[in-house]
Amino acid sequence: MTGMDILWLSNPTLAYRDWQAREAAGADRRPFAERSIVQHRAMFEHFRRHLLARGTSVASFGTDDIEAFWQTTEAKTYSQATRMRYVKLLDRLCRHLVFAGVREDNPAAGLLASVRWPEEEPTPQYLDATTDQRLQAYLQSPTEDLASLRSRAIVAIFLGTGITAAEARVARMGDLHPDAAPSYLFVPAQGPREARTVHLSDFAEPLLRDWLARRRALPIKGDRLFTLRPNGQPITDMSLGRIVSEILNTIGATDVEMSPRTLRNTFCRRQLLAGLPREEVSQMLGLASNRTCDRIFATIQQSAI
Repeated sequence: MTGMDILWLSNPTLAYRDWQAREAAGADRRPFAERSIVQHRAMFEHFRRHLLARGTSVASFGTDDIEAFWQTTEAKTYSQATRMRYVKLLDRLCRHLVFAGVREDNPAAGLLASVRWPEEEPTPQYLDATTDQRLQAYLQSPTEDLASLRSRAIVAIFLGTGITAAEARVARMGDLHPDAAPSYLFVPAQGPREARTVHLSDFAEPLLRDWLARRRALPIKGDRLFTLRPNGQPITDMSLGRIVSEILNTIGATDVEMSPRTLRNTFCRRQLLAGLPREEVSQMLGLASNRTCDRIFATIQQSAI
């Protein structure tokens, strides 16, 4: 192994970036677009953290580690297309590591035969307008319990701003401005998404104002808007998914995928139902294209038939 290949053992994140910059390319040998490079880095980091939690590494993980990855809370929500992207990334990575002498096998090779690109996009999951209103009403009902207030604030920020779980994890108290006119959440740039400002939906404003005031008074390290413990540990995807699931169960919304993405889609659909242009809604969601809005807009057209 060369010095750069040995880096896979000591600093796989840096090694991946170096390999990506020097050699990584698509099936046609053309370099990946900048947006794809950012996405691949995020995917690699997510999988690397999974391996770290299981006590293994990029040099030694096996098919059982990949299977365990599919069973994580976030991975269970992946579309067929996202799973395919992960399989292709892992196969490409392992082939390189075998060639470099870092690994002896490619545990992802067999997965390529069992995973296919979807013939058509799955229907986006969302809450219908009636259920959306029921959830909004629940979130506005009084509560003095701190844990309940935090859970409702988390659901409200997904339902009332359309941000992603990753964006909620890193949101800081200074990003939320419920007393501004109009009130808004500043969403810093993350990955391929540029920084943006999203106005709070009316129903979410009082709840998020109450949570921000309570959060500022808590003796918690750091300035994260949502944390797991007093030491300031950031909230996890698993915790966010559990909180969303518990509240959707409480209001009886059990016939949809109970995840932050469903609430993001619901926010998107609500804006489209209000007549906002798809380009504007895509910008609110931090999306570079209108593809997601087009798919959700199609559900509105179908329901009108």
